[in-house]
Amino acid sequence: MVRELNKRTHHCGALRKSDQGQSVLLIGWIQHIRDHGGLCFIDLRDREGITQLVLNPQQLSSVIDQLKPESVIEAHGTVALRPQDTINKNLPTGEIEVNVSEVIIHNICQTLPFPLDEKAQNVSEDTRLTYRYLDLRRSVNQKRLQLRHRAAHVIRNYLDQNGFLEVELPVLFKSTPEGAREFLVPSRLNPGQCYALTQSPQQYKQMLMVAGIERYFSFAKCFRDEDLRADRQPEFTQIDLEASFIDREDVYPLMEGLIHTLWKNCLDVDIPIPFPRLSFQDVMNRYGSDKPDRRFGLEIQDVSELFKNSNFNVFAKTVQNSGVIKALKVENFADMTAGELKELEESAKQMGAQGLAFIKVTQQEWKSPIVKFLSDDEKQGLTQTLQLHDNDCVFFMADKWEQACTVLGKIRLEISKILVKRGSLSISDTDYQFLWVVDFPLLTYDPEQAKFVATHHPFTAPVKEDIPLLKTDPYKVRGQHYDLVLNGIELGGGSIRIHNPELQRFIFEQIIKIPADKVQDRFGYMLKAFSFGAPPHGGIALGFDRLVALMSGTHSIRDVIAFPKTQKGQDLMSNSPSTVDAQQLRTLGLKALPTT
Repeated sequence: MVRELNKRTHHCGALRKSDQGQSVLLIGWIQHIRDHGGLCFIDLRDREGITQLVLNPQQLSSVIDQLKPESVIEAHGTVALRPQDTINKNLPTGEIEVNVSEVIIHNICQTLPFPLDEKAQNVSEDTRLTYRYLDLRRSVNQKRLQLRHRAAHVIRNYLDQNGFLEVELPVLFKSTPEGAREFLVPSRLNPGQCYALTQSPQQYKQMLMVAGIERYFSFAKCFRDEDLRADRQPEFTQIDLEASFIDREDVYPLMEGLIHTLWKNCLDVDIPIPFPRLSFQDVMNRYGSDKPDRRFGLEIQDVSELFKNSNFNVFAKTVQNSGVIKALKVENFADMTAGELKELEESAKQMGAQGLAFIKVTQQEWKSPIVKFLSDDEKQGLTQTLQLHDNDCVFFMADKWEQACTVLGKIRLEISKILVKRGSLSISDTDYQFLWVVDFPLLTYDPEQAKFVATHHPFTAPVKEDIPLLKTDPYKVRGQHYDLVLNGIELGGGSIRIHNPELQRFIFEQIIKIPADKVQDRFGYMLKAFSFGAPPHGGIALGFDRLVALMSGTHSIRDVIAFPKTQKGQDLMSNSPSTVDAQQLRTLGLKALPTT
């Protein structure tokens, strides 16, 4: 029988000592049932908290016998003070309990597939995602979604106060093959043609600037058909901004203010601003990454000059062929085990290195297969340059500049994990080291395509004084791009855009070599729009899922998305994606091919 739902008087986290004697009506889920003989105690939970109910079996035995954890009930009763020795100081409602006079059962829960307490973390993720509606009942997940809501609210308020308009933009766009792999949507009304789900609203938001909106933002849904990792989903949300009449110096304080406001309002943490800025060249030289984790030292150093005339041919030839020798000193690591060394060597090889040279420094001798090739002057030079001491260990990488930096950057991170495991290094998730990375190269040479490609995207404006180099030395052109990095993770990035149609066409056709007919097909409307008075403009996009994950202290964005996909792009709860019937395919002019 369906019982009529009465209106609750309070949430389960609301009652206090001052409510003693009140008649109340609570509704929620049974978290725990404890039978203490003469009395039955129930912890009743809703979104806002927990209240202890006290039931007398002599009065409510027929109801009590039916109750199971996670059943939904309605309880009528009177607020009473708990006995002094039973007060629970860990609960906001821990000083009171409700003496129940009537219980209405709204739904009896069947046997759960897994416990909804801390033991759930030991349950496989696939199982928890299959029953995601149960997994979301857990307090940790409720808090993550509440944090996500608060963060969105703070962001909207901040941007509104700074003159931004929230504008919803389409997710059905046209295919742009230059980017990541897309999700295509066949058009029934336009046979043989497809939409693409937007990878980002980049072109639409630039059109808003041409339209005179001046300051736009949205919580944009974006879609990329990529191989998934802990920080990737096929559909994700980004905080998307674009503004007219700004330059890079306007973007930095705007976003720093947003982050400061967000952390203060959501976490009660004061983030120091302004954030430091380092060039792409600097972060690669020092950390071997364009998204460095600066919570610990272990900085890379260049020792190329010491080996340009060395008898150690591997190093000497590298320098003579315009390569570099990079070194990473690790204090008190000469006791590195064979197993640790093997792991580091494997990491280097996975990054494309031939191996990983090293030297263990002890008072008695330097230990390494390469020591016999080094002169006394080279040893002394290394000692002075790297400030070597007893029990230090040095790792070397000889290669082209970017490859040498990148490999040692990976080794730096792997060593930090080893040091944390040993207990000799502490890295806190609440040590928030924000950083702007700037002055990226506008272009990157792709040897497979034998041409330059845009380092970020082809709409990024070059640094003004570098524009003449586009015709003479494109590799030296810096872009007006900026990335916001936190603790080794790229929170987002943006740039000042090209707003001049002639320069944009030149970049498309002459620099990244897109054929003129394809430029017209894909970007013709954009070039035309720029000819009607496009303002200088720029913007940025921050990964909202990733931002909330970092704020909540989890390493996977799946934890802060209500219904995430697995690493295979599946929604296990709803069995998505699924097959469609032949008639649906015929309507779209499609036919299913046999899978291989």
